[in-house]
Amino acid sequence: MLLTPQQARIAFQDALEKKYAILAINADSPAAITDCLYAAQEASAPIIIEASLWQLTGRSFGAGDALTGMARYLAQISALANAPQFQKLPVLFHTDHIKGPGTRELLTAAIQGIPFEASGNKIPLFASSISVDSSELTEAQNIQLLCDLCNAANTSGVEVTLEMEAGVDDGLTPLDVADRLLGGVEKKYPGNIWLWAPGVGTRHGFSEQGFPAFSSEHIANHRERAREITGREIGIALHGSSGLAPEALHAAVEAGVVKVNWSSESLLVRAQAAQAYYQEAGHKLDPAHPQFKISAMDNGVQSYVTERYIPKILERFDSLGCRDRAENLMLRILA
Repeated sequence: MLLTPQQARIAFQDALEKKYAILAINADSPAAITDCLYAAQEASAPIIIEASLWQLTGRSFGAGDALTGMARYLAQISALANAPQFQKLPVLFHTDHIKGPGTRELLTAAIQGIPFEASGNKIPLFASSISVDSSELTEAQNIQLLCDLCNAANTSGVEVTLEMEAGVDDGLTPLDVADRLLGGVEKKYPGNIWLWAPGVGTRHGFSEQGFPAFSSEHIANHRERAREITGREIGIALHGSSGLAPEALHAAVEAGVVKVNWSSESLLVRAQAAQAYYQEAGHKLDPAHPQFKISAMDNGVQSYVTERYIPKILERFDSLGCRDRAENLMLRILA
């Protein structure tokens, strides 16, 4: 079931209280979205599917138009997550790494509902949770943009569940940055931020040296500071987890991480699997070969990728302690 913003808050709070984290996968194709849901179903784990600007504007979704891409992406997730086979699975759609001149318009649409026409009816599609890529924003711009999104939700009479990030690639975020950023939004629009993403010694992408500056103690300190600022428990979102050792992921969860982004390694696994497929099946891509069509079809390569990708997702679930959490979480959400 695709969760609403209010239901997403329950999921984050459940993870925080029970000390597990929800895997957030940047899925850049319909096939990747499908694989994520099947993996979550196999593990009975809640899952976050998230999209960045380059996915929304890519050929699989918007073909250059981010708003069209957002509508198609949400439609894909809604159709699958609300289908009978996945109705008992907590699925969140999260906006990740959205930046640039169209950010406010795009995220406002995701908050207020993007109309999608099906069988002559227009159905509004909503994101479960929202974040902004703040890497090119000043602190003042970051605060103002999130306040604008809160205002857009308020004026439309809908809920918004926000993740606020600091400079996650800039080492260890000082605690006074949380005072300014979280405090700046909370003073004007209390109760909308439910995830905080400070820098904790990781970086987006891979690192040949690993992440020697990673600090679970820093995570715990930021969790406590966020609670002091907002007066409620705020889960930490971990960016830059590709290449982080399982024991470090476990320590992060123990310290208060409830959402772990997974993109670079995910993309690499799928790309290398596709590469291997064409190396193995290359001799069949000859019109005279009896298996030409079945080998050339998209389903051929995607099935091969699926067999190698889903086990990697399951490994991540185990590292984050989220296996077998779906059933109890759904009971809590629907109570």
